Amino acid sequence: MDRWTGGGDYESYVGRWSRVVAEEFIDWLAAPEGAAWLDVGCGTGALTATILARAAPASVVAIDRSADFVAHASAHVHDRRAVFLVADAAALPLIGTRADVVASGLLLNFLPDPDAALSELRRVARPGAIVAAYVWDYADGMQPIRAFWDAAIELAPSARESDEATRFPLCAPDRLEKLFAGAGLLDVSVRAIDAEAAFRDFDDYWTPFLSGVGPAPGYCAALPADQREALRSRLLARLSPGGGPFSLNARAFAARGSVPPADA
Repeated sequence: MDRWTGGGDYESYVGRWSRVVAEEFIDWLAAPEGAAWLDVGCGTGALTATILARAAPASVVAIDRSADFVAHASAHVHDRRAVFLVADAAALPLIGTRADVVASGLLLNFLPDPDAALSELRRVARPGAIVAAYVWDYADGMQPIRAFWDAAIELAPSARESDEATRFPLCAPDRLEKLFAGAGLLDVSVRAIDAEAAFRDFDDYWTPFLSGVGPAPGYCAALPADQREALRSRLLARLSPGGGPFSLNARAFAARGSVPPADA
């Protein structure tokens, strides 16, 4: 199972890039000021902080199943409009039809039943509300992770089973569009959001993979030392032969739809 503890480790792994994607995501939603937001799968607070900074919400209820991540987020997001709760996205402890915007960042693909989860997100949204989410493009455009798995598979073809591109076929525009339309949402649209993932040096890229937090780091941390060093050497030669700064693309796919009006 993927490990979701260690907020600082997660931030250095992908949280920092999620924060960049979240800015364009929130601007794209163009929600009205004074809205009541729900952030499902808030993790370390990247999306919650962006909502507070850019969307002028009346309130944000932020939920995550990881108590460790919720503690990290609440310790770093200081705003009276935000409330953090430990809860399961598949069974939200909220009365329905209250939220004006229900958003989720980097969560849907990790849920065992995304269809049921999206129905739950719709349940707690009022008629006419926005329901939206973004996930990484594991198969191609999320290059920091894609480079890792490409190298891992070259060294050990069995690694393909652990590759997020294999595990999470949901992370594609057509799959997301089908998921949102299947939940009965209207005006469904999907788009790519690209962000620069800039690394100070190779260690800035590699060290987060040693933490064990998330799928790729979990795979890396479990490798025998000699295999892990072979993987490191291959990535170093490919991404930063001199060990200096380099940049990769971090692409997410975002989807949005609206809850039908009450009389629909």
